[in-house]
Amino acid sequence: LKPLQDEERETFFVRGIRRVYTPLLRRILAKPVITLTLAGLALAGTLSTLPFIGGEFMPKLEEGNLWVRAMMPNTISFTYAAQLADQMRLVFKRHPAVLDVVSQLGRPDDGTDPTSYFNCEFFVNLKPREEWPNRMTKPEVVREIEAELRQIPGVNYNFSQTIQDNVEEAMSGVKGENSIKLFGDDLEKLESTAGQIAKVMATVNGVADLSVIGELGQPNLLIRVDRERAARYGVLPGDVNGTVQAAIGGQAVTQVLDGERRFDVVVRFLPQYRENVEDISNIPVSTPDGGRIPLKQMAEVTKQTGASFVYREDNSRYIPVKFSVRGRDLKGTIAEAEEKLVQHVSIPQGYRYEWAGEFQELQAAMARLEIVVPASLLIVFFLLYSAFRSLRDALLLLGTVPLALIGGILSLLATHTNFSIAAAVGFISLFGVSVLGGVILVSRIEQLRDEGVPLNEAVARGSELQLRPVLMAALAAAIGLLPASVATGIGSETQQPLARVVVGGMITSAVLILLVLPAMYSLVHGYAERRRAVSPALPAQGEAALEE
Repeated sequence: LKPLQDEERETFFVRGIRRVYTPLLRRILAKPVITLTLAGLALAGTLSTLPFIGGEFMPKLEEGNLWVRAMMPNTISFTYAAQLADQMRLVFKRHPAVLDVVSQLGRPDDGTDPTSYFNCEFFVNLKPREEWPNRMTKPEVVREIEAELRQIPGVNYNFSQTIQDNVEEAMSGVKGENSIKLFGDDLEKLESTAGQIAKVMATVNGVADLSVIGELGQPNLLIRVDRERAARYGVLPGDVNGTVQAAIGGQAVTQVLDGERRFDVVVRFLPQYRENVEDISNIPVSTPDGGRIPLKQMAEVTKQTGASFVYREDNSRYIPVKFSVRGRDLKGTIAEAEEKLVQHVSIPQGYRYEWAGEFQELQAAMARLEIVVPASLLIVFFLLYSAFRSLRDALLLLGTVPLALIGGILSLLATHTNFSIAAAVGFISLFGVSVLGGVILVSRIEQLRDEGVPLNEAVARGSELQLRPVLMAALAAAIGLLPASVATGIGSETQQPLARVVVGGMITSAVLILLVLPAMYSLVHGYAERRRAVSPALPAQGEAALEE
């Protein structure tokens, strides 16, 4: 049988780290104040880089397709809209990165979307990325297709993806990634103010797919009865309205029975008597004495532009200005846009606007995190206090949490990754693992002190003994998430922020726990021991003075 070994054998990797760590630890414990000062400066320097990290709600999930919406003028005819849809479909099909295209003009077959044939949507299935020419990226594909589509005048486009489009519409309430909802009562004021907002938004770097979803543009024929003129002929306004309704819209005069089914028989003027304004103005209206008077002699018949759509939210009218953000982070884009809107757009009194879509969800999520993160740290604090029965040690271990931020923030900065909710979850996970490493270290030091080992010697020996467990706890999490942090396949975009925060944070957190936490422990507990040593001496000195 193989004999049992009483001593642990370390790998050459751990032995190499220990040869560097042990003398460095001794120097740090000799000058703990300098160590903590350098750690504070490192933390402050890292926090100063936060303005250079962008913000977004969630990373864009790559789906391997495009969902493109073309918004044509509201007054376009069906024939011309169908022609333009064919032209657009050919533009998509000609691009070498496109596999096939399916278009839908007007509302969907199930009738769940109240739109008309001025709206055309395209599902563009893309080829595998390896087959794209010249190693193109997806933003480059979008730019090339959009440049060709822009040659068709009067059409606004919105580029998204199939799943992403459904999520964005659910978040913003309109057909767009983000939108500015301008609330007010007067539709004309809403249209003019929204136009001003769109002009300012067009100057903001990163804003794309910008357009005002117009509410006016529906041609209406307005028939306004002149009560005084109608009274001269003895005709009531209701009689005039009834005549117009019967002549243009039709009136049911009887019913036809087909088994158990009933059908109204509607009578109205022939088309040649109601085709234009002049024909409608000459519709005869019967008078009480049996005469017939043209409609234009007792009513004003005019053409006007009315509302084709009226958006409402919380019983208030609003007009949306939809836009997307490309090539820039969402938070920085909105901040610049907000600043320019305040400077250049005058909002009428009683009107207001609010941001909707992904930015609104980001604000709501950040507000929730402002509650969740402190609550989580408070729970961790109570757990630490219950484990060590020491307020000093619990606060000391919570001091490792800010140090864990350093690696996570630097990782986002180095990889040009925006801060998102996924990254926030990564930071919360990072806090937990860093506190775990601190617990492993402090519990060993406390055990040595209970055995009677002096403070500085207990800190040094405990740190050396727990070197390997702390490294294993930190590196296990970092190595486990390393593949996700560098993955490039479909769906990897949502995993990268969390993984990069944890990987970067664990690397620096392990180093700082092994170097900074011993210095903090030595400094705090050394000060406490000196106070305890001074306190008993004070009564003894007082008694000696009395005896004299």
